[in-house]
Amino acid sequence: MNIKDISNPVALHLNEFNKYFKEILRSDNSLLNIILNYIANRKGKQIRPMLVFLSAELCGGVTQRSYPGAAMTELLHIATLIHDDVVDNAIQRRGMPSINAIWKNKISVLIGDYLLARGLLVALNNDEFGFLKITSNAVKRMSEGELLQIQKSKTINIDEPTYFNIIADKTASLISACCEIGALSASVNERHHIALRNYGEYLGIAYQIRDDIFDYRSKSAVIGKPTGNDLKEKKLTLPLIYSFTKVKKTQAKEIIKLIKSGNLKSKDIKFIADFVIENGGIDYAEQKAEEYAQKALQEIQLFDESPAKQSLIELTRFVIKRES
Repeated sequence: MNIKDISNPVALHLNEFNKYFKEILRSDNSLLNIILNYIANRKGKQIRPMLVFLSAELCGGVTQRSYPGAAMTELLHIATLIHDDVVDNAIQRRGMPSINAIWKNKISVLIGDYLLARGLLVALNNDEFGFLKITSNAVKRMSEGELLQIQKSKTINIDEPTYFNIIADKTASLISACCEIGALSASVNERHHIALRNYGEYLGIAYQIRDDIFDYRSKSAVIGKPTGNDLKEKKLTLPLIYSFTKVKKTQAKEIIKLIKSGNLKSKDIKFIADFVIENGGIDYAEQKAEEYAQKALQEIQLFDESPAKQSLIELTRFVIKRES
C-alpha cells in the first residue's frame, strides 16, 4: 500500500483539514501572506495530520477537536523544517526552493517562530491545554535531541544508547505527539492515550533507523552510489556505530579520522559504505527497525479491528519497507 491508500479511512477529514489549515495560515500582512501561501502550496504527504485522524478514528471517531490537534502538529512540523533548512543551509525542500533560499535566513527564522506561535494560539483559542502540554514536550525533546546530535558530531563519539536517545527525541517525539493528540481528541480512556503515544514513539524510531540506512544503501545503491549525507555532516548513525563494534579499535579510528577530516569524496563514502555492509551494519539496523515496528504494532493490539487500525498496521509496514 502507498500513503494515499493508507490514508483512505480518513481521506474526507484530510480534505476538510486542508481548507481549515489554509484559513489558519491566512494573514493580513502582505509579505507573511505570500510566504504562507507558498508553504500551503508545498504540502507533503501529510503524515502527521493523517496520524492524528487515524488515531482519533481508532479511539471512537474523528471529532471537531481533532482538527486543531492536527493543525498544531503540522504547524510545528513545518516550523522545524524551516528552522532546519536555515541551520543546514539547505536550498531545496521537496524539490522546490526552501524558504531561506528565496527570502534569506532572517525572514525564515521569523516565519518558523510565527508558525510555532500560531500553533500555540490554535491550542489556546480552542482551550486545548492537553494538546499544548503534549506539543510543548515534543518541542523540548526535539531541541534536546538536535543539540545532543550537534554535540556528538563535534567529537564523533557516540554509542548505541545515545543514538537511540537522539532519534527518539529528534524524530519520534513529534510522531508520538500526533498519535497521542488524536487519541485525546476522541477518547477519555487514558489506556488508549498511552497505547497510541507509545505506538507513535516506536513508529518514529523505526522510521528514523530506516532513514539512516539510506545514507549507506539507498535506491542508488543498486549502482553503487550511497548518499553519504550524514557522513558529510559528521553524524554517526546505527549502521556505522554497530560496525565499529565488529572490528579492532585501530580500524574504527581510521574511519573516524576520515570523517573528522570534513572532506569526504565519493570514493571515501563508498569505502565507508562498503565497510558498513561488510560488517553487518545494514542488516543489524534493519533488524532493529523491524523490532521497533513490532513494538509499535503490539501497542495497538488492544483496539478492535477497523479500517483505521488496518491503516496503522500498513503504515508501520510501509515505514520499514520504504525505499525513499
